[in-house]
Formats: sequence, structure tokens, C-alpha cells
Amino acid sequence: MVDSTIWDIGYLLSAALFIIGIKRLSSPKTAPQGNRLGAYGMFLAVLVTMAKMFSEGILGLELIISGLIIGGLIGIFMATRVEMTEMPELVALFNGFGGAASALVGLSEVMSKINNSDLIPTDNVELYATWIAIGLSALVGWVTLTGSLMAMGKLRGGFYIPFTKKDERGRRKWINFPTWGPPWLNYVKGLILAGCIILISLTIQNPEDIQYIIGLSVISCLLGIILVIPIGGADMPVVVSLLNSMSGIAAAFTGFVIGNNVLIIAGSMVGAAGLILTFIMCKAMNRTLTAVLFKSFGGSSKETVSRTKVGSDPEEVAMVCDGITKCVIIPGYGMAVSQAQHAVKEFADLLEYQGVEVSYGIHPVAGRMPGHMNVLLAEANVPYEQLIEMDDINSELPDTDVAIIIGANDTVNPVARSGEGPLGGMPIIDADKARVVVIIKRSLSVGYAGVDNDLFYEDKTMMLFGDGKKMMNELNSAFKEL
Repeated sequence: MVDSTIWDIGYLLSAALFIIGIKRLSSPKTAPQGNRLGAYGMFLAVLVTMAKMFSEGILGLELIISGLIIGGLIGIFMATRVEMTEMPELVALFNGFGGAASALVGLSEVMSKINNSDLIPTDNVELYATWIAIGLSALVGWVTLTGSLMAMGKLRGGFYIPFTKKDERGRRKWINFPTWGPPWLNYVKGLILAGCIILISLTIQNPEDIQYIIGLSVISCLLGIILVIPIGGADMPVVVSLLNSMSGIAAAFTGFVIGNNVLIIAGSMVGAAGLILTFIMCKAMNRTLTAVLFKSFGGSSKETVSRTKVGSDPEEVAMVCDGITKCVIIPGYGMAVSQAQHAVKEFADLLEYQGVEVSYGIHPVAGRMPGHMNVLLAEANVPYEQLIEMDDINSELPDTDVAIIIGANDTVNPVARSGEGPLGGMPIIDADKARVVVIIKRSLSVGYAGVDNDLFYEDKTMMLFGDGKKMMNELNSAFKEL
């Protein structure tokens, strides 16, 4: 047997890599390095765990290695094939997998204890704590799995499977996930949560009866579904961040169950970081977490657009941009959908060649997950120092000659300042304070919040109607011909 201190040192190094990695994620410039450090930390933790199992003579090592290979290949396949526009869905799916893995480990621990009377808690406080951790791991893990699957379905607009009728886009639709949240649904959530707590208590009192932990797993899955169903698309960045936190919390509970220090440390860090990010997202949207989880918002009722606006053409916009000194580009999810980030970077290069100061205004909840716009623009080699956060860019917009908005809507809607309606009080990028505003968008349709945008109809606003990438390419061509 190898001295257990060796394994503790390995786990300590792994935890240090996690901590440094999360710290490096605080800046777009250092985020890639932070991501790599986190991956190295997890790889080291896996190696230490496998070496520990081997030294203790635990059977089934070949199954674990096979699982690692198969899982690794699946992860590589998914990560390399996913489009940048689908990254939020992939993150939501991985959150669900993390929660399910933690819950399954807890269930496995139950199966191993069920026929061992020595592990039935009597007056043993440590065993009581273990069974509580098993129950909480199941609750949080299964809620994370089904909630993440629902979030992914909402982000995708539904799940598509073979052998079903194709929709108007030629895709095979199985089911979609509309926002559905009658007031009485909150009482159902409360009853199900109370049922989960009762089942955890019964599991502790009757650890030899597996039906209680199975029942807990089933109704926890149901709770995850009805928790996310009422939440609209406008709140998806908050939901994805919260589910990420929950996957870490589930892992920490599982670490207590199996006595694994690195799971406790890593899970606690992910849980804490995810919760902090969740509250940052809520603050950016002027929403409380309670309102996100228990009040339907976005997608349930939308205003009817009755006003019209005459569109401009790329040549007009190019002439307006000729001779300016400062331009702010404000990206939104529409840029991601059209994959316009490279065309945007080309336009910025053309402006900079003429001595124009170019920067990018990044709203905290632009896109469908935190940091979505930063990732897309980094892919197009946009310098990190040009990515300016909302609070800092707002002070520059009154002195900006042209603000170019690409696929954004709610995050630049001036109605948010009124304090009324779904967007009331939400911090926005003050694009309307620029001297000229150019908006590239397919139509005048409302955003996720379902609120018409007065900025579209202002005299200083020029609308370029069409696909973001197509319009940016035409604008680049027109600018080159000046």
C-alpha cells in the first residue's frame, strides 16, 4: 500500500490548478490559459484516482479505462463539431451530464451499502451525514440533468430526431419547449421539493430499502423539468449559469459520500463561482433569482409591431462611416446566428486603416450564455483590449460618431430606462446616445422580452435589413469602393 499522503498531495496540486484556472478565467485575454489549467487539473485528478484504485487492488480498472476512452472520444467529437452559435446548448448539456454523473455515483454508493448492516446509521453522526449527502447528491444531480436538458431544448427551439416530420427549415422536429408557467405551478414545485426532503429523511431512516432513493431520483427529475419550463429565453443566461453551479454542488455532495477531497474542493469552487456569476447576470438584467425561477418572463406574450421604418442600404452606411473618428460595435445573438464575426472584424480593420478608433461594447447577457460574444469575437482575432464592458463603454457613447448594432435588441432598448414592463430597470448599452446608430437586423421584430424597440424608429437610426453576415460583407464592399 502506498502512503495516503501521496494521493493527498496529488489532489492538492489538482485543486491548485483548478483555483488558478478559475482566476485566469476572469479576463478574456487569459481565459484560454485558465481553461487549459482547469483541464490539466482534472487530468491530474483522474490519474491520481486511478493510481490510488490500482494500489488498493480495486477491481474493474479496465472498465474505468474503457469509460474514459469512450467518454473522451465522445467529448472530442461533440466539442470539435459544435458551431459557436450552439455553444450555450453544449454547455447546458455538459452541466446536465455532470449532475447525472454525481447522482449515479451516489446511487452506486447506496447499492454498495444496502446489504451491509454496519453502514446503517444508528447513533453514528458521520453515517447520518453520509446518507444526507447521498440524498442531496441525488436531488441536486437529477434536477441538474433534467433542468439542463430542458434548457438545451429551449435554446435549440426544440429537439430534432430522425424519422419525424420535417419542419419548414427541413429539420425533423420532435418537440419544442414553449414558456408555460401558470401561477399554480409554483405550488407544485414547492410540493415536489417537500416530497424530496421527506424521501431523503425516509432514506436515512430506512437505508436498506432502495425504493426511497429511486423515488427521490424520479421526482427530482420531475422537479428539474417543471423548474425550467416556465423560464423564457431572456433568462437563459441566468439559467445556464445556475445549472452550472448546481452541477458543482452535486459533485461536492458526492465527494462527501465517497470521501474524495478533490471532488469536494472542485465541486465547491464550481458551485460558488457559478452562484456568483448567476447573481452578476441577475444584476445585469435587473432581475432577482427568485423572479427568474418563479415568474414567467420572455416568450409568453409579445407586442405586435405596428410601426414601419424605411431601410437603408450598405452604400449609405458606408458614406456615413467615411471620415468618422470613433465607432462602437455592439454585437448580439444575431451576429452569432449569422456567423458574422469575421466580417465584423474586417470592417473594423477597414475603419482602423483610416485612423478610426474602434471598440466593442459587450453587454453581460448578450447572446445566450455569459461570455458568448467574447468567445465569438476572440475567434475572429479581435484584440482583447477592444472588448469593453457595458459600464465602461456607456461613458464613451455620447462622444461616438457611429454605433453599429449587429443582431442585438433587448440589450440596447431604451424602454428599459422607463422602469416599466419586462425590461424595466434592466441596465442597457446606451447606443441611442451615439450621433448615428446603424442597426443590422432581419426585421423590426421584438426580442426575447417581447417589447418593441423605440431605437429602431429614431431619425438618427439607419436600419440594414437582412442577414448579419451578408449585410456586413456588402458594407465592407461598399466601404472599399468609396
